[in-house]
Amino acid sequence: MDVAIFLQTIVNGLMMGGVYALIAVGLTLIFGVMNVVNFAHGEFVMLGMVLTYLLHAFLGMDPGVSILLVIPIMLGVGALIQKGLISRVIGQPDEAQILLTLGLSVLLINLALLFLGPDYRSVKTGYKFSVYAAGPVLFSVPRLLAFVVAMAFSGILWLFLTRTDLGKGLRAVAEKPEVATLMGINPKMMHALAFGIGISLAAGAGSILTPFFYTFPSVGGMFVLTAFVVVVLGGMGNIPGAILGALAIGVTESLTSQYVALDLAMLGVFIIFVLVLVFKPSGILGKGKVY
Repeated sequence: MDVAIFLQTIVNGLMMGGVYALIAVGLTLIFGVMNVVNFAHGEFVMLGMVLTYLLHAFLGMDPGVSILLVIPIMLGVGALIQKGLISRVIGQPDEAQILLTLGLSVLLINLALLFLGPDYRSVKTGYKFSVYAAGPVLFSVPRLLAFVVAMAFSGILWLFLTRTDLGKGLRAVAEKPEVATLMGINPKMMHALAFGIGISLAAGAGSILTPFFYTFPSVGGMFVLTAFVVVVLGGMGNIPGAILGALAIGVTESLTSQYVALDLAMLGVFIIFVLVLVFKPSGILGKGKVY
């Protein structure tokens, strides 16, 4: 085995795993606080990519800057969607939640098709093909920046949840909503905040993907399945578990594509997924803990 190729494969997997982590922590936060599985999560990644593309096309804005607009915009959009749609299925049977979020997914894809068409679009930056060398290992600058930004926002979320009153309110609602209500915390407000944060992080992941990934209406489907695997692997509702799971999945996917076959990249991922479901269905770090 060529050591340089092996190290390069690991690095590539970790960098992509960082992006998966940002998508997955939003998904697991929504589940942990609201107990809702959001099947439209991938489409919010797509919306983040579309917004970033439009900001670049019309204003010449770099994706690294546009993410600072995309995240707050999608935070507001998410809160509105939660209040107008998702709140109606809180506490309802799982079938109602699944059908609503799947319907939302189809709606968003078709709206993107209606207004943008099916064409593949790309964001061209000055560093798109730049590479940083560290010994025998090469770091793609766009992917390295995406990893750093993803880890930074994941860290900010952890600090928010553990060090702020709002974050502690979210955790209280996730653990014991009835007790949180008695303590003066409004669960409905926390649900809107959790959903807004969750999809804004997904959209932020979309922003950092645009320098090295095409934007098109159904692009979210390429990431949401991996995000679900990551969330199950790390433990439903467990944010540190989602980050660790995402990095593990990124490396597994990279190793499989390098040493098995490129078109079988997801094979190793699903083997891990099945093994976790069989031997530790609660995930690596357990489920139900938003922290």
